[in-house]
Amino acid sequence: MYQQQPNNFIDAAKDFFSKKSFLPRLILFNGAVFVLVYFVKLFAWFFQVQTNDFLSPLAKWLAVPSAFESLVLKPWTLFTYMFLHEGFFHLFFNMIILYFGGTIFLQYLSQRKLLSTYILGGLAGALVYILAYNLFPVFEQSKGLAVALGASASVLAIMVAIATYVPQYTVNLFLFGRVKLKYVAIAFIIIDIFSIIGNNPGGHIAHLGGAFWGFLYIYLYKRKIDIYQVFNSFYRQKMRVKHKSSQFGEKPGRPLTDDEYNKQKLATQKEIDQILDKIAQSGYNSLSKREKDMLFKMSNGNKQ
Repeated sequence: MYQQQPNNFIDAAKDFFSKKSFLPRLILFNGAVFVLVYFVKLFAWFFQVQTNDFLSPLAKWLAVPSAFESLVLKPWTLFTYMFLHEGFFHLFFNMIILYFGGTIFLQYLSQRKLLSTYILGGLAGALVYILAYNLFPVFEQSKGLAVALGASASVLAIMVAIATYVPQYTVNLFLFGRVKLKYVAIAFIIIDIFSIIGNNPGGHIAHLGGAFWGFLYIYLYKRKIDIYQVFNSFYRQKMRVKHKSSQFGEKPGRPLTDDEYNKQKLATQKEIDQILDKIAQSGYNSLSKREKDMLFKMSNGNKQ
């Protein structure tokens, strides 16, 4: 049966944002903060409430300062700055890159790793930014006034992490054609390095801090050192892997051993690959209800 095409994008967007996944939630949360900051700024404009610098009142409270003295008074800004955008295009491009890199990230790594990389990449960016402003003489005059905001460090951490994990992964880029993911990540890093001497040196330095974290995490992870293991107790909250069947012989609710988990993951991945091949050949509508349900469950975080 012929189906109208114009609604495909809207339907795909609805499907994406309805998923119980960290990726759409991160995008939605960034968008919600942007809207909140704008309306506070609008309210302040109506009542002629002004701050002493270029930031709106709420953004001034959420952006991370470069001076240690100010940071001590606003320690929460180490986290809040990575969700804060005052310009629409700043938000738009960060979210496009987050969607692009995050979608590939989730093909190989778990949602919890995505969230951890976003948060810790953002923290790394903030710390590198603050250290740079307090160590290098060139920033001495602006140290007390400069602040950082935006998700760029977090987003670049995710992009560099997945590019380090699967450097040969190929993407199709407008005007450039098929490009390996490692070259996309390298291009972002080179742009930031050559943009430091410009209007936003602190921002580009923070980006490089996030990129370094993404690379460092995967470098260690490939060598069987998973830094994020320390956060498992917070993520899992003593949750156990549940099974609908006993194909591996374990009782329902018993945690999987490493061997059992690896076998299950391999079997699941093979089935997912077959489903993706079917989509490539015949389209999404050719899938059975079971196959669609399986894709949905995978996107909702059944990977560990």
